[in-house]
Amino acid sequence: MPGAVSIWASVGIAAPAIQGDSMATTQITSAEFEQTITGNDIVFVDFWATWCGPCRAFGPIYEEASDRPENKGIVFAKVDIDQNQDLAAAAGIQAVPTLMIVKSGQVVFQQAGALRAEDLDDLIGQVKKLDLNAAQAGAAQAE
Repeated sequence: MPGAVSIWASVGIAAPAIQGDSMATTQITSAEFEQTITGNDIVFVDFWATWCGPCRAFGPIYEEASDRPENKGIVFAKVDIDQNQDLAAAAGIQAVPTLMIVKSGQVVFQQAGALRAEDLDDLIGQVKKLDLNAAQAGAAQAE
């Protein structure tokens, strides 16, 4: 999704960055979103709601992945859609849970639905290996 970061700027979302040096999940708000995704190499964002059963099932899986030493440096953010409706609307969130993955400021994945632990681990591995420059060059050649 080229240009996705500009969506956040268009609704005036900016604040100090959340850095990916510590592990575990971090609740972020609309005000922190842009700096979080632009100030870190890899950011996973779980859009969730307190009333959502699948969100409660996915939460411990997401938390466990965030605690693994091999995932240090990845920001595992959580956005409560009821507390951050402007952000949920700007991100096009239509169902929860929705997982968004941002690498180098570019949204590289966004999908609704709770993931199994092995599927989340697979996505983490794919994003770590993803060469954005090569992917963008390949997309340009395909056009």
